[in-house]
Amino acid sequence: MGLKERRREQVFNPRKEKLLEYLFVVFGSTIVAIAFNVFLLPNEVASGGVSGISTILNGLFDWKPAYVQWAFNIPLFIAGLIFLGLQFGVKTAIGTVFLPLVVFLTEDWKPWTEDPLLGALFGGIGVGLGLGIVFRGRASTGGTDLAAQIVNKFTGLSLGTCVALIDGMIVLSAAIVYDIERGLYALIGLYVTSKTIDLVQVGISRSKMALIITNRQEEVREGILNKIDRGVTKLSAYGGYTDDERPILMCVVDQTEFTKLKQLVKTIDPSAFVVTMDASEVLGEGFKRV
Repeated sequence: MGLKERRREQVFNPRKEKLLEYLFVVFGSTIVAIAFNVFLLPNEVASGGVSGISTILNGLFDWKPAYVQWAFNIPLFIAGLIFLGLQFGVKTAIGTVFLPLVVFLTEDWKPWTEDPLLGALFGGIGVGLGLGIVFRGRASTGGTDLAAQIVNKFTGLSLGTCVALIDGMIVLSAAIVYDIERGLYALIGLYVTSKTIDLVQVGISRSKMALIITNRQEEVREGILNKIDRGVTKLSAYGGYTDDERPILMCVVDQTEFTKLKQLVKTIDPSAFVVTMDASEVLGEGFKRV
């Protein structure tokens, strides 16, 4: 596929984009709720968030987690309206109501494991996956993940880090209410959740960035443009030993094109110096739309 074809594919459709965001909220909320009921709650793993609070209160007073989540989400939803805007609040309202609803509807589901370690691991993955999908819809399910987005907006910290910081006190409370071992399981779940959120937000690296230093830069440049059909940027640089000008060619390619790029450079200039690294997320023409 050439650059012109990729450009036509990337025409922005506001209605489709908005609908996709709402679907992200519903789908992500469903994953979080199911992971909570089949992994975390039955194993008493309170790995942060309002769901963690509801787990603790369920253990202490036998309160229904869905009702606790609705109760705690109301003031946090109001905070979201104030700090994150009305449009954000509309989508978050769906997540705030829908997640506890799915928790309520699936509360009788049998646990998928009775091993606390497996519950913490897979529960953390499920919650992180669901929250990451909701975040990609530029919304929240309410609760402390909404608070995490507020902190993210004003501090620039990653969403995973914000969730970990805010939920730390909840995990500590779980260790006090239950025991240290349950608190450690909760920490495992919290860690897995934060990493999974970041993974969903950034994605698994499928692109490579290459920095190419070669004496035959024009031939390499033309090969990249014409044979691989990728853009290339020439960076101004100077040799550290000779102080001679040695421009660097920078190119980002899909992982499936990387072998072709290496073979191209090797064929044109076997003595070329090439540095490659993962590009965790690439936005722009030929890749993901900004």
